[in-house]
Amino acid sequence: MNIAIDGPAGAGKSTIAKIVAKKLEYIYVDTGAMYRTMALACYRNGIKAQEQEKVEEMCKKVKVTLGYVDGNQRVYLDGQDVSEEIRQEVIGNMTSAIAVYQPVREILTALQKKMAAENDVVMDGRDIGTAVLPNAEVKVYLTASARTRAERRYKELTEKNIECDIDEIEKDIEDRDYRDSHREISPLKQADDAVLVDSSNMTIDEVVDKIISLVK
Repeated sequence: MNIAIDGPAGAGKSTIAKIVAKKLEYIYVDTGAMYRTMALACYRNGIKAQEQEKVEEMCKKVKVTLGYVDGNQRVYLDGQDVSEEIRQEVIGNMTSAIAVYQPVREILTALQKKMAAENDVVMDGRDIGTAVLPNAEVKVYLTASARTRAERRYKELTEKNIECDIDEIEKDIEDRDYRDSHREISPLKQADDAVLVDSSNMTIDEVVDKIISLVK
């Protein structure tokens, strides 16, 4: 059984997908974390997002793997747990810039398809229902307004005592939406057979219940 959850940055895909996977006892696959790990490898080596050839070479050299500790997904770069490090804002912005490169997508898509073929999975990302798992039994397009997503991110950062500006966060989100939906390769879009869920005025529990009802 494959469940694909797509949607723009900050829509709560990972939060929702983790809970759904736990309730159904499926494996959760955070594809965004895999792309972020590739971005981190480039960032650590001083490679800029626009240096396409260098990005592609780096992505062919490094090894991204997923593991599970107490049921929670951990992501590893060449064997080192980088689950927390990849969540930096600078890595997030670099990720959507390098995700446009075909070789980067090919490497990670192959790994994601293999995991889905061997396990019951809940997989979230930007192009799961359209490109990675086009035959997924359940497809959801999870979204929320840019302002709602900015407010959630602002709350998350301020709780970690990180100084930030909500208007800047909203602009970053809008820029990422534009990049993700206008890229040539696997742009962010709702699959024809995906159910649209707008979480702007929904609680986490309501979104989870909606997805589980679709699965049943």
